Amino acid sequence: MHERSSVAELAESLKAELNRYSPGGKLPSSRALVERYRVSPVTVTRALAQLAAEGLVVTRPGAGAFRAEPRATPVAGDTSWQELALSADTATELVPRAVDASGVLATLATPPPGVIEFNGGYLHHSLQPERALAAALARAGRRPGAWGRPPTDGLPELREWFAREIGGSVTAAEVLITAGGQSAITTALRALAPPGTPVLVESPTYPGMLAVARAAGLRPVPVPCDADGVRPDLLEAAFRATGARVFVCQPLFQNPTGTALPPARRKEIVRIARAAGAFVVEDDFARRLVHEDAGPLPATLAAEDPDGVVVHVCSLTKPTSPNLRVGALAARGPVLERLRAIQVVDSFFVPRPLQEAALELVGSPAWHRHLRAVSHELRNRREVMTGAVALHLPEFALPRIPSGGYQLWLRLPDALPEASLLATALRTGVAVAPGRPYFCAEPPAGHIRLSFAGVAGPTEIAEGVRRLRTAVDELAV
Repeated sequence: MHERSSVAELAESLKAELNRYSPGGKLPSSRALVERYRVSPVTVTRALAQLAAEGLVVTRPGAGAFRAEPRATPVAGDTSWQELALSADTATELVPRAVDASGVLATLATPPPGVIEFNGGYLHHSLQPERALAAALARAGRRPGAWGRPPTDGLPELREWFAREIGGSVTAAEVLITAGGQSAITTALRALAPPGTPVLVESPTYPGMLAVARAAGLRPVPVPCDADGVRPDLLEAAFRATGARVFVCQPLFQNPTGTALPPARRKEIVRIARAAGAFVVEDDFARRLVHEDAGPLPATLAAEDPDGVVVHVCSLTKPTSPNLRVGALAARGPVLERLRAIQVVDSFFVPRPLQEAALELVGSPAWHRHLRAVSHELRNRREVMTGAVALHLPEFALPRIPSGGYQLWLRLPDALPEASLLATALRTGVAVAPGRPYFCAEPPAGHIRLSFAGVAGPTEIAEGVRRLRTAVDELAV
């Protein structure tokens, strides 16, 4: 049996027996528990640690484990005063700050057991390099100084690695290590746009970025996309109409549409921003999620920008694990100092052991083997899902089959309500991401996003699409 499940089962068994002991009473010794439940000493230690973390037992070195004293019943206070206090904060703001995490939670929420997860935003654990990560973390912990305070900008070797990955003339001195891509986007928007100002975004776009912008008091302004990504003519018009000084885009395998900007359009977008005296925040989240059949990838926007127009964001989280929250911000010119200052104020620095582990991982032979395996598997899963959608959901429009990333973006038939489909699909055993949070204004139609990376494999993908067909049929009755 897997160690993780053994620990959980033993913890549940011990919980069920706690009532046999009075508060402060001693539980059986670890040796007795090993013999009684036929598990390893490590499993016993971890199960007791889990109960201690939940406040159910107290462990005393050399003495054993004891049932904890009952916790005091929480006192129900009166928090109604907060409604006035929080609303008063926004009374004088031109653009009130709104913290709406619903779009993000839709992709982070864990569905009930038995529900197929098409709503996820990370690799399934079977695709994550768990052994390589464990080995990297173990080696990192043994590095001299691994638990000392790191430089606030990040470890020099890790900054150098990110600079090489970004390409062009980007140097390590122009890179800041961040706690993942979301943190980098937050820092960039706070640095580049004062509260109350507009920020141009692709439409549709990543809900996490929209949430960050609104929480900072910014006003997201949508710029429509076509089959090749954001339209340069409309971007130029939006800069003129709004006076915005920031445009956020995902040039490669955009979330949710999967589009990749062609070379001519990439150059045009940077030129338009430069003429407007504006920055382009390049969220390069999917470069390491390229599919096996994609062909050569274009350079980053930052690699071809000598004038400091592009502020580059990238991360190791998506191609590895949601827990490896290590990313980078790259910028040149005076803006770098502002980015650095905000990062320091917000978080001081990214924990050194995590940076050391990232260095160990990307420097090992396992890193490139992992990327090749993910590239192969994502292509296979994409083909299975597109085939299943064509077979079972022919009335759904699939404008683009992506060659990178982890999702399909489907337009619903006009007569099919998005909210009703989501609820019915969940009842039939499949969770999908709603399209509405990807738009910062009224959406042109109903959409859903289906992730093929967060499930166990092709069999589950095919079954999930069949369940979605069942949901559609139920709504048609």
